[in-house]
Amino acid sequence: MTLLSVVKDVCATVGVLLPQSVFSNITGNRTMQEMLSNANEMAQRIAYDYRDWTKLRAMATLTGDGVATSFPLPANYKRMLLTSDLWGSMSTQTPLRFIADTNEWMQRRAGDYSNSSGEWTMLGGRIHVWPALALGDTVYFGYLDKNCIELASGGRGDQFMSDNDSFTLDERTLKLGMIMEWKSKKGSPYAEDMSTYGDALGMVMGHDSPAPIILGSRPISTNARIAYPWPVPS
Repeated sequence: MTLLSVVKDVCATVGVLLPQSVFSNITGNRTMQEMLSNANEMAQRIAYDYRDWTKLRAMATLTGDGVATSFPLPANYKRMLLTSDLWGSMSTQTPLRFIADTNEWMQRRAGDYSNSSGEWTMLGGRIHVWPALALGDTVYFGYLDKNCIELASGGRGDQFMSDNDSFTLDERTLKLGMIMEWKSKKGSPYAEDMSTYGDALGMVMGHDSPAPIILGSRPISTNARIAYPWPVPS
């Protein structure tokens, strides 16, 4: 579904005139200004706030030159994944240690000591690693892509730019979220809409990545053995 299709469905539900375009003459159309703002807010809220969506997960690589200890974040970086570690080619069994406190980071640099697998922190919108990565050494990490909109002009962005842009994630969830948000901003009852949106969001989140099979009649690999092949006692 395009942005225009989603907005038409939302307008039909909340009782406002269906548009021929969201962007055409938007400067003089207060309703479409609000719809566009609503669409951008809900798209970003769904994309950023609830989980690490598989469609938005990305991986970055830092490559050492023997000198640099500070690296820029990717241009499409939103945030680290909830379980992000930095993994280096110089120590593949242990990730670099994250130093969350800036004061501790400075203390460790002043004392010229560090964890044996290396350390990292974030300062000034950059990733800092210590010690400096040797020439050719690489460090990998996962992050969430901020660009959740498929642009009709090509590529991705973090906001809708035309009627034919579309949401990278589930469009029905976007529509239901917009309906809920519109009613809440207009002072209309929206408890049922919030429940419908929450149910839809929960279902999409649950199907975003496969759940591990704990018990079953088939081993998960040729090296695994079945520990308990019968139904779980209730």
